[in-house]
Amino acid sequence: MEEPRIRLGNDEVWLELARTRGDSWRITADWSSCLTADFTADLSAAEVVDFVARVLSHLRAPAGGRFSAAVTPGRNNPLTLKAEPVGDAFAFFVRLTPNGDDDVCHLQFEINPIATSELRETFRALQAALVV
Repeated sequence: MEEPRIRLGNDEVWLELARTRGDSWRITADWSSCLTADFTADLSAAEVVDFVARVLSHLRAPAGGRFSAAVTPGRNNPLTLKAEPVGDAFAFFVRLTPNGDDDVCHLQFEINPIATSELRETFRALQAALVV
């Protein structure tokens, strides 16, 4: 059985969050093959379920305003998404911190707008895979 995962972006710029086993997740990102990140993060299923639920609540909001969602609320947060509405889509500003919330060690990049309907479908699929 395939582990739960989510991938945002396109062939040029993308971010993937994938469970490798239990509470171990792999965060992988690529920005035009110029900047890359690939690291393991210890996240509980509850943390990821909560993150997905928060993102979905923003995607269901009628106003469709900007929002920010971090995978974990604590110091060791490996991933934060900031979403900016662009028509009926959202562009994401991604901040990765492989060694916790360290201002010296992080990667930031932008993912071009993704249709809100596609985002809802993607996050709902991850949610369904996690609550089985």
